[in-house]
Amino acid sequence: MKYKRTPDARFENLKDYSFEPNYLSVDDTEGGELRLHYLDEGPADGPVVLLMHGQPAWSYLYRHMIPLLLAEGFRVVVPDLIGFGRSDKPTRIEDYTYARHITWMTEWLTRLDLNNITVFFQDWGSMIGLRLVAAFPERFSHVVLANGALVAGPIPVEHAELLKAAYETLPVVSAAELEPFFLNQEGVPGIFYWRKHCAKYADFSVGAVMNSLSSGEKLTQREIDAFNAPYPDESYLAGARRFPSLIPLFADDSEVAENRAAWEVLAQFDKPFMCAFADNDPVTAGGDKPFLERVAGCRGVNHRTISPAAHFLQQDQPQQCVQAILDVRSGA
Repeated sequence: MKYKRTPDARFENLKDYSFEPNYLSVDDTEGGELRLHYLDEGPADGPVVLLMHGQPAWSYLYRHMIPLLLAEGFRVVVPDLIGFGRSDKPTRIEDYTYARHITWMTEWLTRLDLNNITVFFQDWGSMIGLRLVAAFPERFSHVVLANGALVAGPIPVEHAELLKAAYETLPVVSAAELEPFFLNQEGVPGIFYWRKHCAKYADFSVGAVMNSLSSGEKLTQREIDAFNAPYPDESYLAGARRFPSLIPLFADDSEVAENRAAWEVLAQFDKPFMCAFADNDPVTAGGDKPFLERVAGCRGVNHRTISPAAHFLQQDQPQQCVQAILDVRSGA
């Protein structure tokens, strides 16, 4: 599998990100290897907190939460998904599949042999991470789900062709123009505009997306540049462009059966499972409901709303997110 590796110099002097890199090589599923980057901060024998990012972010998203967790004595582990951050980036769009992301992260998790994990999932971090919880429930002790989901083909087959045809007619809008399409409850769902933006927008910029979906005070130029650091040019962006098209929205999409099977396991997962969604995220609003209704571990937990915050609540309200982790562990 052909891939790009971002030069180390691109990660020098990033604002609020002075953590040491760690690497593990995983099977690329084609006879080669890919280097997966992760942060591993704090005492080696400390209780493990795993933080998983989504799209189009990377571990830089957790720059403000990590020091707060370290102050509490945790070992904080933060991977960059393949195609993101300091991890290798396969260059062909087709190299990225949902199944491969699960395979890559499964190898990483089991080879590090992480156990008794408290995990914080968001966005695609949950789409992948919840599959890991379902596959290895014995390794996870506490879950915080924040602006996440485990999609399993909610759009029935009879509506698929109409929506797919509508998708072809949608305009390609900028990141700054996306929010109204998510808020509009009529017509084509906003996720299809997001999918088209990522796939087709000529000047697709991770930093621009992260800035446009922030709540309140916008990112500084140094922070925008840091989010863009892993991607020197278009050839590095295949993974970030690909993710929205991998969401199994239609009943006949790849990984629907696997996600439905994972839901059956999660329904029986009885360890503490907290939903901590933002008050102003147009992407995942209401997404906590199926977890609250179905997951055994949600019962008796003090769920909360992170506020004021938007999709990337980790940088909007890092202290509230860390408090959610502390509370789910303590039962508060």
